[in-house]
Amino acid sequence: MHIKQDAGDFRVEERTDVQPTPQGDYALYRLEKRGWTTPDALAAIRRRWRLDRRRLSCGGLKDRHAHTLQYVTILRGPARRFTQQGITLTYIGRLTHPFRSEHIAANRFDITLRDATTEQVATALAALNEVRQFGVPNYFDDQRFGSVYSRGPFMARLLILGNAEDALRTALTSPYRFDRANTKKEKALMRDHWGDWLRLKELLPRSDARSLVDYLCSHPDDFRGAVARLRPELRGLYLSAYQSYLWNQMLASWLESHLQGEQLVQVPLRLGPVPMHRFLTDAQRAEFAALELPLHSARIHLEEGDPHKPLFDEVLRKEGLTQEQLKLKGFREMFFSKGQRRALCLPAELVAEPHADELHPGRQKLRLRFELARGCYATLIIKRITRLP
Repeated sequence: MHIKQDAGDFRVEERTDVQPTPQGDYALYRLEKRGWTTPDALAAIRRRWRLDRRRLSCGGLKDRHAHTLQYVTILRGPARRFTQQGITLTYIGRLTHPFRSEHIAANRFDITLRDATTEQVATALAALNEVRQFGVPNYFDDQRFGSVYSRGPFMARLLILGNAEDALRTALTSPYRFDRANTKKEKALMRDHWGDWLRLKELLPRSDARSLVDYLCSHPDDFRGAVARLRPELRGLYLSAYQSYLWNQMLASWLESHLQGEQLVQVPLRLGPVPMHRFLTDAQRAEFAALELPLHSARIHLEEGDPHKPLFDEVLRKEGLTQEQLKLKGFREMFFSKGQRRALCLPAELVAEPHADELHPGRQKLRLRFELARGCYATLIIKRITRLP
């Protein structure tokens, strides 16, 4: 059973209650894309319209493996349409504020699983009944960890440990299987000539990486300064990836300590299997539904009596870190944000329809439609019912 995503079998649409007005400094657009991440699509728009990146804002980062529809605002943006292969930006109206994550009411998903046997569909439908009643743990899924190459080091962890050069090397040279050809070439040059900044300045085309190399030509030992000059959205992605990894470990520990073995099933994710719950008692269901766990940050203070403090501290201990180290000393604009995240993801309006698969004669397909709160991953539901990475 698989998802043929390039055929439009994975569709996600942001739902918002924001109402455009005739007046306002922020132009509101509907962004429809296929085969592009949200940052890459926004970069293409910026290049065409010659916009400073600080003028653009969106609510969520959608990956390239889906047909996605979301909202974007541009400060003093033009009232016109943008089209490029795989990208359509449609002007809607104006807002008095930028569009941010808090303006997303939910995400609607329409997903088709294909090339399945009758038995696989039956198994998935049975698992969906459990998901409909009890939800899935609200882990951060693999999309969050695209910056981690083949289970390699987290760039943010290297920074915490004071290894600024290794952190920068990880950010600029680690391969990513969806890198475009020019990015692959740029990373290969950086790997082959790391440290020879003058040579790299000659070889690299004009780009963000070239700007960092130019800085290192003048400041060859200031790797912290170079890290601080990474694009703000990239810095945020590297920090959030590691923070999300720590949070996942905390949620996994909570589940293993609160549920019995027969209530848990292991589901494979890219960075390793995680436990997911099956059946819950009424008391467990109520406790889990109310559970929120803190994100690891130097800015959060947990009292000694806080029930989450032992889990919070144990995750750091296993990583060989202390909370004090999360301050990222020497970086004024880089920090782990403070916050809480709900532990349970419960889909709404879940509909499942099995059919014959017209693309694979003799096989079955399963179409799923449901709605999730912002920040939840539909792919976790797919993995839960198929047990496939």
